[in-house]
Amino acid sequence: MRQELMSLPKTLADDVARNLVMVAKLIDEEPEKAYGYSRVALRLASRVAAVREAAGFAAYATQKYTEALAEFRAARRMTGNVDLWPVMADCERGLGRPERALAMAGEPEVQKLDKAGQVEMRLVAAGARRDMGQLDAAIVTLQSSELASNSVQPWTARLRYAYADALLASGREDEAREWFAKTVESDKDGATDASDRLAELDGVEFVDALAADDEVDVEGDETVADEGVPSSAAIENPEDKQEEREKDEKGEKNEDEDRNGNGTS
Repeated sequence: MRQELMSLPKTLADDVARNLVMVAKLIDEEPEKAYGYSRVALRLASRVAAVREAAGFAAYATQKYTEALAEFRAARRMTGNVDLWPVMADCERGLGRPERALAMAGEPEVQKLDKAGQVEMRLVAAGARRDMGQLDAAIVTLQSSELASNSVQPWTARLRYAYADALLASGREDEAREWFAKTVESDKDGATDASDRLAELDGVEFVDALAADDEVDVEGDETVADEGVPSSAAIENPEDKQEEREKDEKGEKNEDEDRNGNGTS
């Protein structure tokens, strides 16, 4: 990318680079913001292949598949590179055209892809089969030497997960459980939710620890409140006490008058 930007004036190249950095930084967590930065870069340098590719991925992340496909095609024309072939096919799926994705899976470009690209193309093709309701064909599509291999590669977890999910969808629960377990073994970064899917198959229910703690705290607060606040019967009313004092004083005065009266008679 840096080499491509060198063809631009330095100030312009710096501006484009800053926007591309933000695209890469935000695309996973805040794709809409990443898309906004990609549009700025695109306005500044639409003839740079790296910019068109970044714009394509930002559009893809926000499910703007028509726009993404156009950008990927432009980048491919500029570079002649086939690396974008699988994601272009997946855009066809996103646009509701799985048959086109399958057709692309059979094109000569696939043979030019590296191993990671070929596995990605296999995943897209299997997804297209499922889109068309061809579940058994999707399972067969995923069966490959890469799936059977015991070595863990960057694509291993996703490939195993897709296979397990397809097996489960076809009602082959025991096999699905086996492959979800294999996915967990290879998914060290937690890129999939295979552990949750496996627990679900095993009938394990997760309890939200934070919610449980909050509930305990609330109950504890209520108990403390009950112990710390006196009942209404135990609360003395100052007015009532004053009235009682006045009655006592009046009673004492009457007793004195009675004693005096008896003494003069």
